[in-house]
Amino acid sequence: MIDFQSLNDRKIAVIGLGYVGLPLAVEFGKKFTVIGYDINQSRIKELKVGLDVTREVTSEEIRASEGFQATDELEGIRDCDVFIVTVPTPIDEYKKPNLTPLYRASESVGKVLKPGDLVIYESTVYPGCTEDDCVPILERVSGLTFNQDFFCGYSPERINPGDKEHRVHTIKKVTSGSTPEVAELVDQIYASIITAGTHKASSIRVAEAAKVIENAQRDINIAFVNELALIFDRLEIDTQEVLEAAGTKWNFLPFRPGLVGGHCIGVDPFYLTHKAESVGYHPQVILAGRRINDNMGIFVASKLVKLLSQKGSAIRDAKVLVLGITFKENCPDIRNSRVIDIIRELQSFGINVEVYDPLADSGEVFHEYGLSLVENLQDHYDGIVIAVGHEAFHGIDWQKHRESGAVVYDVKSFLEKELVNSRL
Repeated sequence: MIDFQSLNDRKIAVIGLGYVGLPLAVEFGKKFTVIGYDINQSRIKELKVGLDVTREVTSEEIRASEGFQATDELEGIRDCDVFIVTVPTPIDEYKKPNLTPLYRASESVGKVLKPGDLVIYESTVYPGCTEDDCVPILERVSGLTFNQDFFCGYSPERINPGDKEHRVHTIKKVTSGSTPEVAELVDQIYASIITAGTHKASSIRVAEAAKVIENAQRDINIAFVNELALIFDRLEIDTQEVLEAAGTKWNFLPFRPGLVGGHCIGVDPFYLTHKAESVGYHPQVILAGRRINDNMGIFVASKLVKLLSQKGSAIRDAKVLVLGITFKENCPDIRNSRVIDIIRELQSFGINVEVYDPLADSGEVFHEYGLSLVENLQDHYDGIVIAVGHEAFHGIDWQKHRESGAVVYDVKSFLEKELVNSRL
């Protein structure tokens, strides 16, 4: 049986030290002994000297987390009794859930699992995945019996990469457990570090479902304003001005059009639709929203080509600068960035595209997308696409580029309307 009386004596392992796992491990390390485990050896070496390339945690914060240490050796977490899994859950090329990282993490935990241990999953999954897919792996590898020898919980991550205001401890946490007693223990563990409080769900499946609908809801709302942008473009009405006017009503939701990528909003809805289809329901609104959002990059590229043509510029061999390759502003994360859709579409017209992003890792960009980032900007471009609103881009001499004849298309409404030719 699990020991519910020794909360302060818990030794926690966090499996996966990425955008989700590291901030969590560092926060827990202020109160508990925490071993962060990751199979990426270079990542562990960087963390041991206080370097976080994701920029989610500072060197000072890592050093201040006295109970935290990192390892790439599985034996290093064998003595832990709480295992928190925070690995990525992406989608494959067919937009189906790719649970390989989650399955491998479960196998690793199973190898060190002991009677009385608790396994908590934070990775985004569809309802039922923890108990139907992950638990059987834990049982098979460990030889132990679920809810008899070991127990499980689910507490969905709510990390917002690049957000320095909403941190892991200031975001309310949903918790759950495989039995009522375990649910209470899981809630207590998180409540010990989450100053914003916790919400104990009635079951693991409820907590799993809550996670996927959070981002599905946001995806649909953005799809709505993206569709408005497509309509207003044809009507030759400025979408931002329309939204600003409508926003004067007290209950109008302040969503803005744009590219929808990243590891959450552009991915999570497919986990819900996958599960829905497995039980015989074909989602309509959710998938319609996904189709709209997935096609926005092509629209942006086509709009720029039209602007170049209207100006009289030759399309083939035109030189276009794309600013930003990360999936959101002021963040180095390039996972599932939909900026690539703009770039590929422009290249299909025979346009020479340069990509500049001082926050992205050039090696990661080349590995993921086959693109070489430029380090310096040229004096002249036929067109410029502001795809990501990094604060660093305010330092660019925009007046100079306008005077040189560059057509500027602003996806993020980053600049004043007078400085651009058009905006989404």
